Amino acid sequence: MARGDVRERLTADDGRGVGAGEPAAARREEPVRRRLLGEATRLFADKGFENTSVQEIVSAAGVTKGAMYHYFGSKDDLLREVYARVLRLQTERLDRFADAPGPVADRVHAAAADVIMTTIDNLDDFKIFFRSMHQLAPETQKAVRAERRRYHERFRDLVREGQTSGVFRTDVPPDLVVDFFFGSVHHLGSWYRPDGALTPPEIGHHFADLLLSSLRP
Repeated sequence: MARGDVRERLTADDGRGVGAGEPAAARREEPVRRRLLGEATRLFADKGFENTSVQEIVSAAGVTKGAMYHYFGSKDDLLREVYARVLRLQTERLDRFADAPGPVADRVHAAAADVIMTTIDNLDDFKIFFRSMHQLAPETQKAVRAERRRYHERFRDLVREGQTSGVFRTDVPPDLVVDFFFGSVHHLGSWYRPDGALTPPEIGHHFADLLLSSLRP
């Protein structure tokens, strides 16, 4: 299988409409939830998390506070969901890349490139969250870190598979590989520009190439 085929095939599988396969009641409720998240994201970006009130969010979304609290228990929960929805997307896609057939090097390359592209696609969400995460309640911060750790561990296990099979070098701990790679991912928000010289797929390909180069025996 040519490198890149893994991602292209899995991306093609994502042609389902939003909410496809969900219960009808869930689909009817989802627009309100999306509207709240959309307005919260916009306001957090414009004013900052700490300077945005619940009243401003519900007014912008055209709903009552009661409607908001039906979906989210607090403003903290809104901020957490801004990040969690992207993390869920990336986790689902990483699982599919990891479980796909084909050489492990191709799957790691495809997964790494996809992380870059989905991060760029949702860069505002990432910037908002990491800028404001310290303002979340301690228990919420702990839960988010646990979710992110599970995602990193899944990526680590894919790297370890390559090491165990002799495809990747074994003198570097897989946890360190993951820390190095995702440190670069989290830095995207400080330099990426939509009008830059490289497109998101090109950046993703370069990052994945650099990761694979560092892992070769």
